[in-house]
Amino acid sequence: MSSPPAPEAPRHTGLRIDAERNRQRILTVARETFATHGIDVPMEEIARRAGVGVGTLYRRYPTRGDLVTAAFATKMYAYADAARQALTDPDPWHGFCTYVEQICAMQAGDRGFTTVLTMTFPTAKQFEADRSRAFADFTTLIDRAKAAGGLRADFVTEDMPVFLMANAGVLTVTSDAAPDVWRRLVGYLIQACAARTAQPLPDPPAPRQMYRAMLRATHHQRAGKR
Repeated sequence: MSSPPAPEAPRHTGLRIDAERNRQRILTVARETFATHGIDVPMEEIARRAGVGVGTLYRRYPTRGDLVTAAFATKMYAYADAARQALTDPDPWHGFCTYVEQICAMQAGDRGFTTVLTMTFPTAKQFEADRSRAFADFTTLIDRAKAAGGLRADFVTEDMPVFLMANAGVLTVTSDAAPDVWRRLVGYLIQACAARTAQPLPDPPAPRQMYRAMLRATHHQRAGKR
């Protein structure tokens, strides 16, 4: 008795190949354009540079937020991985300082990511899951750095978004004229975190306040730059 015929391999139609090619072109252009000009570049401009119709872009990415999170998915994963790597440092204080420097450097190297790190995208589940993973590991890093006596006792996780917002502001106005000024800001911030020189500070923002601030930044971007 002869064996039954093997199932036929699925065929990739020309349409599917074209659709995937368009998707890759859109993401490549979005990453490059966002990195250079920020995430407020018009969607029509991205479609033009990618060589696709505006309708094609919107079918794949109905909102700016959809395109932004797709374009920065890899960087958000790297952002989360940086916190995990910082936890492997045998000196928790050094790990903390290295992490802050690394994340701020990621901002400096990509204007779009500068903004994305101060926003939130509640409907992008994996994107926000990576952010949450980074938050959890950073919380552990904070606890270890405090226990080791390096980090000031009143530092809280909500301080990091404040650092990123401050760095984003400096980068926005100095990136062309004085591209390395952000490093001086980060140096000041890290020195202010050291336990040995700590002075009393005003109360930190509540977690819900920082979340609302990031959500508001997201809404402003979407409303003004559709």
